[in-house]
Amino acid sequence: MTTLAKNVFGEDLLVCSSDPLTGFFRTGKCETCGDDQGMHTVCAEMTADFLKFSKMAGNDLSTPVPEYRFPGLKPGDRWCLCLPRWLEALEAGMAPKLALKATHISAIEHISMEVLLQYAVDADGYVYEPPALDD
Repeated sequence: MTTLAKNVFGEDLLVCSSDPLTGFFRTGKCETCGDDQGMHTVCAEMTADFLKFSKMAGNDLSTPVPEYRFPGLKPGDRWCLCLPRWLEALEAGMAPKLALKATHISAIEHISMEVLLQYAVDADGYVYEPPALDD
């Protein structure tokens, strides 16, 4: 599948994880489409606290499910997380860090660039400049 998907910086979307293989399409990228009702668009780096939070919220990401070829996630793994779950975790003070170069551009429709950069593991000196206000 050839993709032209972009990340939040407007660059080509990078792979989030190939081990474990993630993404709505299981390509390793946080690509999305209209059928992706969960909006698997943010590339999150798992933490023990977040995995516990997600399990308590009804989405157990740490237990393997072999019939779906899901190995279960552990701290340090990267995963294309559902954007609404990340926002819930943010509100609860449990949001994991994000790999922005592997986070789909559509995330900026729901999360400000300022917040994204606060949680970035790969912003590499990117400086957010808010849009100029017209007088």
